Amino acid sequence: MTTENTDVNQSIGAPLICPTETVIEDWIDYNGHLNMAYYHVIFDHSVDHFFDHLGVGSVYARSGAGSCFSMEVHVNYLNEVALNDEVEVRLQLLDFDSKRLHFFQEMYHKKEGYLAATSEQLSLHVDMQTRRTAPFPSTVLDTLENIMAAHKNLPVPPQVGRVIGIKRK
Repeated sequence: MTTENTDVNQSIGAPLICPTETVIEDWIDYNGHLNMAYYHVIFDHSVDHFFDHLGVGSVYARSGAGSCFSMEVHVNYLNEVALNDEVEVRLQLLDFDSKRLHFFQEMYHKKEGYLAATSEQLSLHVDMQTRRTAPFPSTVLDTLENIMAAHKNLPVPPQVGRVIGIKRK
């Protein structure tokens, strides 16, 4: 994946554009399109990119100090993605506090430009010694403040905060 950033002053895009992914044959299901599980894989790779930028990615987790765990994820599958399609994920920080991150991801078909899927996530920072939630290091909170300043004026996507259920008339 990416290398972890420890320079908290490095700028971040608004939204953060994550590395392009190409849909491989193993990810295609019997319907001939990207299997739902692999949408999660692609979104997760983008989360890893974001966490590396924050300094709480794989290097941080391997240090034993802490890591981020997913608490809740809501995915919307909007358009099909097929074998060999390239997709780009854009990540928007919606909110954060000392222990939690709320962010939204949009997956776009790179060539055609359509929105294929969205993912809304709440993640927790965890102390790996106690396996309990713990505050982010101050350098991470500083980086999050900078990202929030860059992302606060982005429009809130319509899928944010959706509730699952069958609407009855």
